[in-house]
Amino acid sequence: MQKTDLSLYNNAPFHPGGNAFKRLLWFYVNAVFLKTSLVPSSNFKVFLLRLFGARIGKAVTIKPGVNVKYPWHLTIGNQTWIGENVWIDCLVPISVGSNVCLSQGAVLLTGSHDYKKTTFNITAGVTLEDGVWIGAGAMINLGVTVASHAVLTSGSVATKNLDAYSVYQGNPAVKIRDRVLVSHQAG
Repeated sequence: MQKTDLSLYNNAPFHPGGNAFKRLLWFYVNAVFLKTSLVPSSNFKVFLLRLFGARIGKAVTIKPGVNVKYPWHLTIGNQTWIGENVWIDCLVPISVGSNVCLSQGAVLLTGSHDYKKTTFNITAGVTLEDGVWIGAGAMINLGVTVASHAVLTSGSVATKNLDAYSVYQGNPAVKIRDRVLVSHQAG
């Protein structure tokens, strides 16, 4: 019977982009300015992410404690909100649409391990289409697309693609209902 042998682990097929100096510099910039609560300014965080290659739309809010692995793999649309302690593990491309809400502690995961292999590494991107809401503490696994206006409820885990205008709950997440949006009327 085969056994896992991590001494055979070979990460050579994975190329995070950027040179070693850029990755090291981002590690410290991320730790000092994004992962901390000392810098409350979303605009400054957006500026830093763009400086390191992220493509970010207008009026994006980034709360304290957000952790971004490699910003040069990150695309975010307009009017998107990223809550406290969100972990964006963009080892490979992550695309977040416009008007998306990533609630506190949500995780977008692009790297994992193939338990069938003794060396065990795999990566795949994540896509969140426009209007998606990811609840607090929810996790999107690698390779998952969350279609337009879908909701993943708090603490749930998406292991497969989520359909548009649907609400998902659980681990693994299953569809529990349709999402019906009601227009807001002033008055």
